[in-house]
Amino acid sequence: MIEPAHHRLSITAQCRLLSISRSSYYYAPVPETEETLALMRVIDAAFLDMPWYGSRQMVRHLRRNGYDDGCGG
Repeated sequence: MIEPAHHRLSITAQCRLLSISRSSYYYAPVPETEETLALMRVIDAAFLDMPWYGSRQMVRHLRRNGYDDGCGG
């Protein structure tokens, strides 16, 4: 919908008229890595078994099962 080469309206003005931020116009989505998708599947499966786990408990569960974020925290 935005015409970068528009002779009268800048990209900023076009974004304003469409009620979108300029960063949304320039944003190029990056697909998730296979490693991240695999970890998300592990978290989903664990959450189905233990829906009461919060984020800290989930991190401990993942570390106990060999998943480590490398942060040491």
